[in-house]
Amino acid sequence: MIGSGIFIVSADMARTLGSPGWLMVAWIVTGILTVIAALSYGELAAMMPHAGGQYVYLREAFNPLAGFLYGWTLFTVIQTGTIAAVAMAFGKFLGILVPWFSENNIWLEFGFLKFSTVHIAAIGSILLLTWINAQGIKAGKLVQNIFTFSKVGILFAFIVAGLFIAKNTGAIEINSKIFWQAAKIENDQLISLTGFALIAAIGTSMVGSLFSADAWNNITFAAAEVVNPRKNIPLSLLIGTVIVIFLFFLTNLVYIQVLPLRGTPEGVTVFERGMQFAVNDRVGTASMFGIFGEYATIIMAFFIVISTFGCNNGLILSGARVYYAMAHDGLFFRNAGKLNSKSVPASGLVSQSVWACMLCLSGTYGNLLDYVVFAVLIFYVMTILGIFLLRIKQPEAERPYKAFGYPVIPALYILTALFIMVILLIYKPIYTWPGLVIVLIGIPVYFIMKKSYK
Repeated sequence: MIGSGIFIVSADMARTLGSPGWLMVAWIVTGILTVIAALSYGELAAMMPHAGGQYVYLREAFNPLAGFLYGWTLFTVIQTGTIAAVAMAFGKFLGILVPWFSENNIWLEFGFLKFSTVHIAAIGSILLLTWINAQGIKAGKLVQNIFTFSKVGILFAFIVAGLFIAKNTGAIEINSKIFWQAAKIENDQLISLTGFALIAAIGTSMVGSLFSADAWNNITFAAAEVVNPRKNIPLSLLIGTVIVIFLFFLTNLVYIQVLPLRGTPEGVTVFERGMQFAVNDRVGTASMFGIFGEYATIIMAFFIVISTFGCNNGLILSGARVYYAMAHDGLFFRNAGKLNSKSVPASGLVSQSVWACMLCLSGTYGNLLDYVVFAVLIFYVMTILGIFLLRIKQPEAERPYKAFGYPVIPALYILTALFIMVILLIYKPIYTWPGLVIVLIGIPVYFIMKKSYK
């Protein structure tokens, strides 16, 4: 969950809401939704501790087509697109520490395709992590543990410094005056947001926070390799999600204590640009500058290099387990259903890395991720709806853990997520229809796969 998004998305959210208070509300709503989803997924994870996670839940609750559409979207965009985006962030920030890695250092150019040293770093990191994870679950787990503890520790240090050491009284005073005064920027003018317009703004702003908080469910993909999964997966879903969401909330609290939320794109200093117009939306780096001064860029670059490398290890490790489950159902490349000598689905890892590397080169991964947030919400809603369906279809099935607050809490998630989806359809169609199209393209692909296996 902790990648590069938390240091970037709050800038766009600040432009959408224009209010420190409502920015924090958007993060609180994101946190509540994510924790509710984790609590609900726990029932399915304990009930079906199999490789594939969410793919298996959708297949069992609905039908194989529903499961395939999720797996299709996961492979084409969600997992691989995220891997590509995180890897490119790794390469760009590595360039701050080692200037040879630069988007301007072009090695090859063919039409619109450019191959820079940043691509070398990004693709190299994907291939390295794929190779490490192909050596067995222990190797991938070791890397994951090292980088998880490192990035959580560094993020915690950043929060402590921002909250207790380097508070900016000027920023706090400015933000306190507009704390609940929501306003959007339109034609270089501030337009006040109230009533339904404010609710809609909160919903649309959450595209960023929901993306940052995503991947919390990835542990379910590798359920078959978890010790005592019926107990440990629900527990890790809850504990991991709560810790990360709390850290994200505190990180945004640091932002509004170090920088003014509102700013101007013509500003010279990070203070004048504020959160809204932080250079390249890098509000984390701007805040770090307010805390550590001239060393901020290097410190933040070091942290993001560690954060993105560790984040991608988890994404690469978990994704191949979904393709493994799909291959066993005749819905993915046959070789993806085979284990290597280390009991790892190496072919799935390779397929995933090849497509992620191609997305790195295409330069379209950023747009794809924007488009897919809506699709991700569709599958989350369907999966939690699956809890209700499976209670009817399989009432006698063993459920070591039952969804917290069932049926009210899971239903609350479904209704809230559906409301956000409607808001996105109305106010941000550019983010919704393409994602829906990607999902629907999977329908003919499903029947082609079924026919080819026969």
